[in-house]
Amino acid sequence: MSGDEDGRQVAPVVIVGAGLAGAKSAEALRHEGWRADIILVGAERHLPYERPPLSKGFLGGEQSVEDFTVHDRAWYEENRIDLRLGVTVTVIDPAGREVRLSEGHPLAYSVLVLATGSGSARPSIPGADGSGVLTLRDLDQAETLCGVLREGARLGVVGGGWIGLEVAASARGRGAEVIVVEAAGQPLAAALGPELGAVFADVHRAHGVDLRLGTAVEEIVRGADGTVTGLRLSDGDDVPVDVVLLAVGARPETTLAEAAGLEMADRGVAVDAQLRASAPGVYAVGDIAAVLHPFYGERVRTEHWAAALNQPGTAARAINGLDASYDRLPYFFTDQYDVRMEFTGRTDGYTDVVYRGDVGSREFIAFWLDAERRVLAGMNVNVWDVVEDIRSLIVSRQPVDPEALADPDTDLGGLAG
Repeated sequence: MSGDEDGRQVAPVVIVGAGLAGAKSAEALRHEGWRADIILVGAERHLPYERPPLSKGFLGGEQSVEDFTVHDRAWYEENRIDLRLGVTVTVIDPAGREVRLSEGHPLAYSVLVLATGSGSARPSIPGADGSGVLTLRDLDQAETLCGVLREGARLGVVGGGWIGLEVAASARGRGAEVIVVEAAGQPLAAALGPELGAVFADVHRAHGVDLRLGTAVEEIVRGADGTVTGLRLSDGDDVPVDVVLLAVGARPETTLAEAAGLEMADRGVAVDAQLRASAPGVYAVGDIAAVLHPFYGERVRTEHWAAALNQPGTAARAINGLDASYDRLPYFFTDQYDVRMEFTGRTDGYTDVVYRGDVGSREFIAFWLDAERRVLAGMNVNVWDVVEDIRSLIVSRQPVDPEALADPDTDLGGLAG
């Protein structure tokens, strides 16, 4: 324990999870005035880092680990952050306000911040266990993937979501042959709908990816020596591959929270707009936080970089007794080949998609509208400095003329009022 400015003994803030959300929680707590101890516990042995580059710049060979490490070790020492890497929390006791570590001893806390993130979902596919079948969620896995994606390697990607497509793009850049197998009719259909999914399908096919849609992997075929040799598909086709990436979605790491009896929602930890969980002194940020969102009036959980980056500031203000409310709209970005985009909002309940710009040349903005012609979400592709206008359109909740929305000569800011 350490003392605050009044000399009282205060148990530390314990942050569980040393990824971006955990590191930003420690940073925001100090910035907002927390003077007592902060202990940051993480299972990985690497310094906290950002995860988006794992499937983008790092896998593509454009970024080093240092480029996306949140802070160097000296920063934690200078800011009195007790960084415990290679350590896991095994039990949370909200009633006793303590956690138990894999090292064996209990650790008391005054405030607990859960930033445990997500792991990779693993489908039940025969042949999926063993060497040659990978997932991508951490730096060690990314380094393994880098080692096998060489010129001429044959990569089979199971799943056409964000991770699957980003890895496909990076693998093509490294000279690998790539087949992507997706059960839905278009890639990214769950996130963007079939209209924009078709756009990304065209992008990948134009770059030489063998994209199989409406198809499932029935078996990962192995040779007599156990090495991966191919994929057996539900349409009866067998395709040769050397390595397989399972990219069928994320699994929020909520085991500790569930065992502790915290309220759950949307496969995550239910929290209010201040990121407070159902137990006193417990907060959740990042992938696992199902936030009661002031704008949407319902719980919203997003497994994206922006939540891990921005939610810790709200939690830190609340912990320090300041006014705080997390009302940012969902936001994410992707880089695939020469297609760079930003997405804002939610597509739930959309009835129409309106385009501004040239979809064929990959320079456009897409807007998702509901039946009342209100903008629910927007995605700018190779068009910049429009995110704030898109946000304004969404939060205004005002009907918009689709023709004006599609007209590049009509000011977006003016449409938002």
